[in-house]
Amino acid sequence: MQDSFDITTLIFIVLAVFVAWRLRSVLGQKTGNEQQPPFDPLSRREPPMRPEAPAADRDNVVRLPNQNGDKPAAPPVPPAERWKGIAEPGTPVANGLDAIDRAEPGFDAGVFLEGAKAAYEMIVIAFAQGDRKTLKDLLSRDVYDGFEGAIIEREKRGEKVETTFVSIDKADIENVEVAGSSAQIVVRILSKLITVTRDPSGQVVDGSPDTVVDVTDVWTFARTLGSRNPNWQLVATEAGQ
Repeated sequence: MQDSFDITTLIFIVLAVFVAWRLRSVLGQKTGNEQQPPFDPLSRREPPMRPEAPAADRDNVVRLPNQNGDKPAAPPVPPAERWKGIAEPGTPVANGLDAIDRAEPGFDAGVFLEGAKAAYEMIVIAFAQGDRKTLKDLLSRDVYDGFEGAIIEREKRGEKVETTFVSIDKADIENVEVAGSSAQIVVRILSKLITVTRDPSGQVVDGSPDTVVDVTDVWTFARTLGSRNPNWQLVATEAGQ
């Protein structure tokens, strides 16, 4: 009976050793699910691109908001309320804005005006500083050529312009034209600036470093509706009355 017990015990011991050896051989192998190195929040990582968000949707200045993304669709706005504070219903401006909205639903004229004001300040400052790169991104070819020509003449004379923005007091849409896929929006901008031009010796040749000047400009922005590029470009400028 003792011998039987000893043999049975020996068999179980051998089986236990065999099972332990098999578990070790399996658990000791790499399965591809091992713990990865800790996440470094400061490391540079490129965010995944969403298929519906083309690269041209980045780095915009005056943007036509035509992407709803994951936001639920807004309820229809009554015609009398659609352009409230911007254009009266039935006017040419309202009709033009309606045409843009039909081509690109979700167009927000208020957002456009905020972008136009931001672009106005950037362009005026860039012109004063002779910043051709910024101007090239915001202006049409013809307007850029005119701005660059003035910068070149100023550089030949050795003059420097100092411009300080005090405020943009008002920006109104004066006209909207849509022809096919081309849209133009004319904006009248009232601003206050301090601007002075100095010669190579630092003497003032135009303007004043101490005087705030009221400036009125009428600028025309254009864009091809339906294009992947959401930016509007400045295509015409004139001094307002």
